[in-house]
Amino acid sequence: MALTRIGLAGLAVMGQNLALNIAEKGFPISVYNRTTSKVDETVQRAKLEGNLPLYGFHDPASFVNSIQKPRVVIMLVKAGAPVDQTIATLAAHLEQGDCIVDGGNEWYENTERREKAMEERGLLYLGMGVSGGEEGSLEAYQYIEDILLKVSAQVPDSGPCVTYIGKGGSGNFVKMVHNGIEYGDMQLIAEAYDVLKSVGKLTNGELQQVFAEWNKGELLSFLVEITADIFSIKDDQGEGYLVDKVLDKTGMKGTGKWTVQQAAELSVAAPTIEASLDSRFLSGLKDERVAASKIFQGDYSSGETVDKAQLIEDVRKALYASKICSYAQGMNIIKAKSTEKGWGLNLGELARIWKGGCIIRASFLDRIKKAYDRNGELANLLIDPEFAQEIMDRQAAWRRVVCLAINNGVSTPGMSASLAYFDSYRRDRLPANLVQAQRDYFGAHTYERVDMPGSFHTEWYKIANSKI
Repeated sequence: MALTRIGLAGLAVMGQNLALNIAEKGFPISVYNRTTSKVDETVQRAKLEGNLPLYGFHDPASFVNSIQKPRVVIMLVKAGAPVDQTIATLAAHLEQGDCIVDGGNEWYENTERREKAMEERGLLYLGMGVSGGEEGSLEAYQYIEDILLKVSAQVPDSGPCVTYIGKGGSGNFVKMVHNGIEYGDMQLIAEAYDVLKSVGKLTNGELQQVFAEWNKGELLSFLVEITADIFSIKDDQGEGYLVDKVLDKTGMKGTGKWTVQQAAELSVAAPTIEASLDSRFLSGLKDERVAASKIFQGDYSSGETVDKAQLIEDVRKALYASKICSYAQGMNIIKAKSTEKGWGLNLGELARIWKGGCIIRASFLDRIKKAYDRNGELANLLIDPEFAQEIMDRQAAWRRVVCLAINNGVSTPGMSASLAYFDSYRRDRLPANLVQAQRDYFGAHTYERVDMPGSFHTEWYKIANSKI
């Protein structure tokens, strides 16, 4: 056989699908997996899907030697040690100028470490966040740009959803924050569902109609679209709808936690994303929650009459306003890290490549791009004139939803955190003056004054007790 254009190692579901996508776009591809049955399975799928130019190999040497030089191999394996093991296996057969592309969800500092190690061996290394973009060596990106432009999602008004993000671990960092925003988005949608179901008493049929209608307007997005679909699926193993049979316990792979940790290290407020992570932690305490529900029994209903149509409209507005806050927080994390590392990331371009193909794709990302195009130094998405007006137009509904949920014992941590974020950000004075005074009282941490420059310390205890 002739040499292939590219190789892919790691044939779990995502790896198989990407390999078949590349082959379907006309690029001959070699595939390899440590468990050889996955190789055979992928080759068989390629035959069934139209004799696609995909070729399987059971040993790494034959796999590497089947690829045209300079060789490019994409890895799609579990983050951490498996990546290092796969790199070692491949590097033993690669030559100077060849390139390894890591397409997994990897910690950005690991990518920077591996890029440096590969450079010392004469190899190129590229970290590729499959939903977010690519980073690492620009030369490595150029090796596969033609393939990526073809296999990435295509958006009619803005082109392929792929770009070279920047140097070092920037792309993996951006992909990580993308996943953090995704956590927030999913939590907010779940809270909208909970309020409509628990307080508004909407049926699954009504919920399907509501989310399908929302997906025609400003909330048009992949996650709202699939939510509507979920409410339509009947249980094929029993009565009723499948969504009601799904255990209320959310899994996670760590990128949301990394996002929150980075927000803390960068001193960037990200309460919506943090609330979504806490909600996943609490969902995991299923047995404890069941026991607690028996201890705290009672009627938590406020008893107030709910206008269903008004509630649906209010929840729509609350969801949209909260989503703006979640994206604003994510963008601020990326901006802070870009400043710290000197990456020079283009936030508008990130919004553009998220418009298609990724989990958080949504119509309003186009308007986020335009906001950063208008002002590349925008301090916060909330103060862009268009978004600021939209939040002001929706804040009354937003407050009604949060109050209604609280009065009925329904938790809305994401929406509540988003509203608190907005209310804190929009105020010119917060009660932080008292907190700083307390810090100075017990720890002599000093404070600044609003009426004169300088740093001050007061003997609060002595003064307070001298008056007794």
